[in-house]
Order: sequence, then C-alpha cells, then structure tokens
Amino acid sequence: MPVIELKIPNLGESITTITFSKWLKPDGSSVEMDEPLCEIETEKANQELSADKAGKLIWVAKEGEDLEIGALFAKIDTDAAGEPSSESNAGSSTGGSDKQQEVSAPAVETESAAGYASGHPSPAAAKILEEGGLNPADVNGTGKDGRITKEDALKAVENKTATPAGTTPAPAQEAVQPAAPGPQSAFNRTERRERLSRMRRTIAKRLVSAKNNTAMLTTFNEVDMSGILQLREKYQDAFVKKYGIKLGFMSLFAKACAKVLLEMPEVNAYIDGDDIIYHDYADISVAISTPNGLVVPPIRNVESLGFHEVELKIKELAGKARDGKLSLDEMTGGTFTITNGGVFGSLMSTPIINEPQSAILGMHAIKERPVAVNGQVEIRPMMYLALSYDHRIVDGATSVTFLVKVKELLEDPVVLLL
Repeated sequence: MPVIELKIPNLGESITTITFSKWLKPDGSSVEMDEPLCEIETEKANQELSADKAGKLIWVAKEGEDLEIGALFAKIDTDAAGEPSSESNAGSSTGGSDKQQEVSAPAVETESAAGYASGHPSPAAAKILEEGGLNPADVNGTGKDGRITKEDALKAVENKTATPAGTTPAPAQEAVQPAAPGPQSAFNRTERRERLSRMRRTIAKRLVSAKNNTAMLTTFNEVDMSGILQLREKYQDAFVKKYGIKLGFMSLFAKACAKVLLEMPEVNAYIDGDDIIYHDYADISVAISTPNGLVVPPIRNVESLGFHEVELKIKELAGKARDGKLSLDEMTGGTFTITNGGVFGSLMSTPIINEPQSAILGMHAIKERPVAVNGQVEIRPMMYLALSYDHRIVDGATSVTFLVKVKELLEDPVVLLL
C-alpha cells in the first residue's frame, strides 16, 4: 500500500488520551524512516513520534488537539520517498527561509552527512529557542548526529543577548516570534487566554482528588540543621572527590525517612479499596519543578542505597524531567514523597498528598532563629518540617512520632551512617 497510516501508539496502561503539541515537520515534506515528526504531551511527560517509513508526510491531526490512543494523526505516501516536496522545491528555487532550505535538502545526502537529527532540537531546546526568538537552523547542534541539545540552545540565547544591537536580523525574528509582553502602561487591562497543558490538567485533577478523597491532616515540627551543616562542611570535599557529586540535603532527608518508614509501615502504606497495601521497601518520590509542571518520579529502594547513589539518581531524574525525557516507568510508583519548597524560599506550607500514597514530607527554608539550648538562648539554623498524612490509615500519634524520629535522625546525622 503506497499510503500508510500513523496512529497514536499505546503509551501505558493509565494513558488513554494525549494532546498533540506540535508538528516538527511541515505538511507535504519528505521524511525519512524513524525521523521525528511531531511532539505529543501525555499526563506524564512529552515525547516525540517518528515516521515508520520514508515518504511524503500528510498531516491529519491539528496542533493542540486531544486524541485518543489509536487515533490517526498522519499519513505517509511511500511512493514519494526520496522525492523533494513541492514546498521544498519552492523554498530552494525562490531563496526561501532557512527552514524551507533545510527541508529541500536531498534526503540521501542528509542521512549520509549527519543524519536526520542534524539541526533538530530536543523538546527542551525547542522551547528555549522559541522563547529566545531563535531559529533552530541558526544553531549548531553538538548532540548525537548534530541534534540541538538544551545546552546548545541556552548558549545560543546567551550569545544573542550578548550581541550588540543592530548586528542581528531583527526584522526576520520579529516576523516569527509572538509579541512579548513589554512594560505595562498605567491602567493596562490586557487579558490573554492559554489552554492548560495536559500535564497541568492532570496535576490539577490529582490534587483535587487528593483533597476530596483523603482525610488529609498536617503536623509540624522543626529541626536544628547544625549537625547536617557541620557534616557537609567537614566531609563535602572528600565526598565530591570520591563520588563526583555533592552531598545535598535531599539524600540525607531521604535516607532518614526511609529508615523510619521501615520502622513505621503504616506511613509507608496506602489504602486499596477495603485493603491496606504495606511495603517492605521505601520508594521515595521526589518533587521536581519543570517548565510544564511538578513531577514526582520515585527513587526506588532508598533504604538500600548509599548517599551518593541517592544524589546521583536525583540528578539523573531532575535532568530528564526538565528535558521532558522521563519514561513512564520512571514516573510510576512511589510509597512516600518529599517536596522541598525551601529552595524557593518557603518558610512553611501544608503539602498535598501524592495519591495513592498516605503521607508526604515538606522541607522548607533554613533560617537562623533564637532557640533555647540547655537553658541558654542560641542562634541556630532551623527548618520547619511538615508531614501531611491520610488520617484514614495514619493516626495522629503515629504521624507525630514519625516526624519526631525523622527530626532526631537529622539532628544527629551520624546515626544515619551507623
């Protein structure tokens, strides 16, 4: 059959619909087998869909459209494989834009020279270039097969900012970039409407569900961070030298929570209908802020990992999350969650449970405050801790005891090492 149909693939058991974000190739353009055609957005992460065969691309789906799994999104005319599209011919014959000239390049030459990925940005890089008003064709890619990475995009935007006015073709950029919000005049009443991303819609649905379907309550305590700060100051250089990564707060908090979670299994459990599911392991989800919303990928078996292994895993997951490259497996699971609002300056908050989990720990900013120590007033670096829990499964006494145990481990971190 000369024309093949491309349909939205099965992306996971829980995913039934997706949002068609944007096309990466023009309608009617020649595409190669496995060449990225479009970007879709699921409730978990963004990903690209590629061509099954070489040929001429025929658009079916529209950008911003919601599609069911299995829905038709494009067709490929395989009889036109290797032939330049009419749009490409027009671009090459009339001296069109860089984008048109890029499409008009013969497919065989492109494959042999650098591969189809040459000059194509990753989803994170594409967003950065779009916000910076840059054309991907003007950016040199250092990734695999010439792909434009996030670092390439950031460097290109920085170079553009550093370039004196008048040395870049401003009119061409103005033609493609949306109007940026300028200085607001007095009494300005401009409004704009933007559609919620699928991830943002899913986050909203899950947060409302957690508030409505759990008996959520929050208990607070505070921890003296002197011991942890002294530990990091004393051993940081040796830690970095040995493992190539810094000892952060999150690994210490994760290890402390994992230890107490195994001692108090009800905080590490969740309700499934009329049953309680207990876990003999601690998979701790870590809240990561991304341009598209908050994601909480789990670090599995924290109780069995070393501090450096936790730090390396956090770094890996954070990088993938911000680049939109987290897999569905990496987004699934978790028995307990830690969120750190302190990195943004939060002094105190009541975090919302990450269903179906039964508890979440909120970390906050470290502030020097006067506290009573052995009958004397001293200035200590203090952090408020908040534990939100589902009162249906976790009793008040259990939640308070859990938080006190975590506090004691953090104030005497040597116990963690033992």
